[in-house]
Amino acid sequence: MYTAIQKITPFLWFDDRAEEAANFYASIFANSKIEGVTRYGEGGPRPAGTVMTVAFQLEGQQFVGLNGGPHFQFTEAISLVVNCRNQEEVDYYWEKLSAGGQEVQCGWLKDKYGLSWQVVPTIVSQAFQQVDTATATRVMQAILKMKKLIVADLEEVMNAPA
Repeated sequence: MYTAIQKITPFLWFDDRAEEAANFYASIFANSKIEGVTRYGEGGPRPAGTVMTVAFQLEGQQFVGLNGGPHFQFTEAISLVVNCRNQEEVDYYWEKLSAGGQEVQCGWLKDKYGLSWQVVPTIVSQAFQQVDTATATRVMQAILKMKKLIVADLEEVMNAPA
């Protein structure tokens, strides 16, 4: 049986918690699962039998987590965006992903593994696609004052008279 392979797959480097992180993420997002685990063999850089990679899906998107050691850490240079339809979704993902991590600014957070996420209501992209640059400017100014984004506050700014 032929299985389609995703053309581009994010490959996330963890010290030694890739399987734990994959299970954590899969517990948060619908349509998510662990697809497979590979282990280091004899003579590898880590003890034989320990987890090397974890293949997993989040909302149907494939990822691979690697237990590569402490050599590299996540930075904000790479983040994953969660597009949310409403405040209920924003609240859910914000609470789950920030648990044990760090709330940052402008809808950004770092989870307990150090991976950066942006939890963003879809009205933000709608505001920035407006021809009216004054609205986009007001929305950006409001976002800069927030950690978790508040849909009602953003809607108020979007609908304010110029």
